[in-house]
Amino acid sequence: MALTESRYDASELPDLLPVYYRRLFPYPQYFRWLSYGGVPKNYFQNREFSFTLKDDIYVRYQSFNNQNELEKEMQKMVPYKIDLGAVYSHKPSQHNSVKSGAFQAESKELVFDIDMTDYDDVRTCCSSADICRKCWTLMTIAIKILDRALDEDFGFLHCLWVYSGRRGVHCWVCDEAARGLSQAARSAVAEYLSVVKGGIDTIKKVQLTRSIHPSIEEALTVINGYFEEYAVNKQDLFGTKENWQKILALVPENLQDGLQKDFLKARSSAERWKMLQIELKRSMDSKKSMEEIKLQYCYPRLDVNVSKSINHLLKSPFSVHPKTGRISVPIDVKNLDTFDPFSVPTISFLCKELDHKIEDEQVNADTENGAEPEVKRRTRDYKKTSLLGPIKIFEQFLDEMEQSRKGLLLEQSDRERDF
Repeated sequence: MALTESRYDASELPDLLPVYYRRLFPYPQYFRWLSYGGVPKNYFQNREFSFTLKDDIYVRYQSFNNQNELEKEMQKMVPYKIDLGAVYSHKPSQHNSVKSGAFQAESKELVFDIDMTDYDDVRTCCSSADICRKCWTLMTIAIKILDRALDEDFGFLHCLWVYSGRRGVHCWVCDEAARGLSQAARSAVAEYLSVVKGGIDTIKKVQLTRSIHPSIEEALTVINGYFEEYAVNKQDLFGTKENWQKILALVPENLQDGLQKDFLKARSSAERWKMLQIELKRSMDSKKSMEEIKLQYCYPRLDVNVSKSINHLLKSPFSVHPKTGRISVPIDVKNLDTFDPFSVPTISFLCKELDHKIEDEQVNADTENGAEPEVKRRTRDYKKTSLLGPIKIFEQFLDEMEQSRKGLLLEQSDRERDF
């Protein structure tokens, strides 16, 4: 009998987390990721882990010598949330014993944090921490735009996209060049990718020049593929006076009164959208105004402070979101349009799947030599659950990164031999 997802109960988390960390968390792949092939030495050992424990007890500057030590400590502490920080000059666990000024953040993935709450002024379906499939389109657009820019504009090939577990997405740019960026360089990249600017009181958040940057042109190509279906049909941005007033505030002032009268006569959101397009085509600044509207409503909104600071903490992949119970799973960028945040498994569903599968196998749980080794059994456990798919996506990412690293080493070897 197939299991169905039931409503997540946060009160069960203290009982579920020990099972998750003992039997489902993908330690081998996780260690493989954060080790980066073991070069340079001590890269994993000098990484900061931060654990948020029950009752919001916050423990920073954790570090571990190897995978086994990490496993034991996570199973002992049972963190409600795992954050990852920088790779430091010394082991973070020894930061209090290091000479003042000597403990420095030296390396970290270039990271991006996109939170749906930053789109509250341009979505009509939800607000605050709530999301639905209608507004999730904004995250799909954001990933497509940023993934292309990071690849084609900066040459970064290894971008790990991860669902936050609730209302947003994170990106970990894992290329060696990205991990070595200075704070100034990280700030430059973040500013380059920031188009929507201004606080809650800023009406017009996108200001384009007459000559539009090629990267923004590429972003508009992505947005154009979604805008009418998303903005006109799903969000119904022209459906009410309150909604269309926000859009009219972004068009040239000399057009606003006429459009306002036309909109009042129109019968549907789609009709008003056509009116806007026709009117803007008559204006000299029409193309620029239309593009500014599309960018303001759909372009990625970054928390630039997360990207700029090398020692800024970010929630780890495969962490459990305590409010929703959902796992922070890697996203397959090649199949982005099919990703559904509501189909991401909760910790309670994973544990139910695990119990359901092993009930039928209990008779064979022991081998001739007694109980199977814990590591071997645990390696199989996640394969019995919905976590298998996300872990396969993670493994494929790691395989591609390792193949690229081997290719670079071969190129370096060839150059040295020729020299």
